[in-house]
Amino acid sequence: MKKILFLVVIPFITIFAGEPPAERAIGLFFSVGVGPRFPIGNFSNSTDLGYGLNVELSYTDNEIMPFFLFVKGGYEQFPGSQKFYQVTSYSNYSINSIPLSLGARYYFKPLLENILLFIPMAEASVNFNNYSILHQFKESANRNNYTVNMSKFGFSAGIGFSTFLVELLGSYNYYQSNEFLSMDLKIRLPLYIIY
Repeated sequence: MKKILFLVVIPFITIFAGEPPAERAIGLFFSVGVGPRFPIGNFSNSTDLGYGLNVELSYTDNEIMPFFLFVKGGYEQFPGSQKFYQVTSYSNYSINSIPLSLGARYYFKPLLENILLFIPMAEASVNFNNYSILHQFKESANRNNYTVNMSKFGFSAGIGFSTFLVELLGSYNYYQSNEFLSMDLKIRLPLYIIY
């Protein structure tokens, strides 16, 4: 275990300790994240707190770029809000989506290094989201239930902290009529490292 931790942490410190490294460092990483989704704006009028899961591949080569590039896919779900049900003829309203993202992440100089590696980070991405929106009505409404499938482009920007193996990221996510804030706890594993 100590050998694995040494092989993971030492290259990361070398890449992002603030001073340009003397040697080339290349890495490919896999991460899994989960967390709540908080609808905002008009989106919060019809939906409640949701959740999301995601998987990500990220890559860096410090000779070419001072940041990580990543591709991410996931699943998100937003249930309808009780207030929305009270003032409409809906009995069930829910949004399921599959977001795909392409972006970049930058790790700043570590705030702590002695006891625990604690690194602030920022990221931004362009997103494509495929939605499935369920519309179910009360029997008294005399309306047919239906599902709408649609796609939207958007973007997200976030800040957080990393211990490299574990990250906490808060993000603003924009899609037209579907804005939300997200909080993700991620576990990151190295797949390939050369330095």
